[in-house]
Amino acid sequence: MLLQPVWNLLIGQDEEESVLRSPLFPVLFSLGLYLSFSAPFLLLDLLSSRWALLRSYKLQPHSSINWASVYSCLALTLYNHLVFIFPLTVVHSYLRPVHLPPEAPPLPQLLAQVFVCLLLFDFQSFVWHLLHHRIPWLYRTFHKVHHTFSSTSALTTEYAGIWETLSLGVFAGASPALLGCHPLTELAFFTLNIWLSVEDHCGYDLPWATHRLVPLGLYGGAHHHDLHHLMSNCNYAPYFTHWDRLAGTLRTEPRGRRPKTNGTID
Repeated sequence: MLLQPVWNLLIGQDEEESVLRSPLFPVLFSLGLYLSFSAPFLLLDLLSSRWALLRSYKLQPHSSINWASVYSCLALTLYNHLVFIFPLTVVHSYLRPVHLPPEAPPLPQLLAQVFVCLLLFDFQSFVWHLLHHRIPWLYRTFHKVHHTFSSTSALTTEYAGIWETLSLGVFAGASPALLGCHPLTELAFFTLNIWLSVEDHCGYDLPWATHRLVPLGLYGGAHHHDLHHLMSNCNYAPYFTHWDRLAGTLRTEPRGRRPKTNGTID
C-alpha cells in the first residue's frame, strides 16, 4: 500500500499516544497550514510594491497591504482559534475520541473521496454563501465582517466572525464524516481545502494557479473569488463554477473596466 509508510509515520510507535489524538492537533494543524500557505503570498505582497513584474499578476494592481491590516487579520484569526475553536475541539475529543485504524487507505480511494468531499463542501458553501447575501439580516449580522476588504489578500481568507468560521468548519468536517473517510483522507482533504481557500483570496492570478490546470472554466480560482469581493453579487461558490452557472450568478469579468480600490485592503 503506497500510503502505509506515510500513515505509520503519522500515528507513530504507539497508536494510543499518537499526536493525532491530542485535542491540540486540529487547531495547530489548521492554523499552521493556514499561516504556512499564506506566508508566500504575504511575501509577494511585500515585494510587488517594488517589483513591476509581480504587480502585473495582481488582480487589483492598485491595491496594497499595510502592517495594520496584517495585524488585524492575524489578530482575528488567532482570537477565533484560541477562544472558540480550541475549547470546542477539546470537548469534541472527549465526546468522540479519534479512531486510528492501523492500515492506510488505498490511494485511489483517498483521491476519489477527497474529490467528492471537495464537491460537497463547494455545494454546502455555495448555498450558505448565497443565503447570507440574499437575506440582509444574515449578511449584516454574520457575513459582513468578511467583506470588510474589497481587495483580497491571503490573510483575508479567515478574516471572518466566529459564526462564519465555525459554519465553514462544520461543512468541512461533515463531508468526510458523511463518506466515512479514513483519518488520512480527512487530513488530505483539510490540507487541500485550506490551500484552495488561501489561493482563492491571494489576490494574484499566477501562471501556475489551480484554475489554469482545470479545463473548460470549471474551476474559478482567485480571479473568480476576487470579483465576488469586488462586486458582492456574483460568484458565490468557493471553488467550482457550475453552481453559479446554474443559478445565473457567474461572472467572469466585471461589466466595463474593473474599478480601482482606494489603494489598501483596509
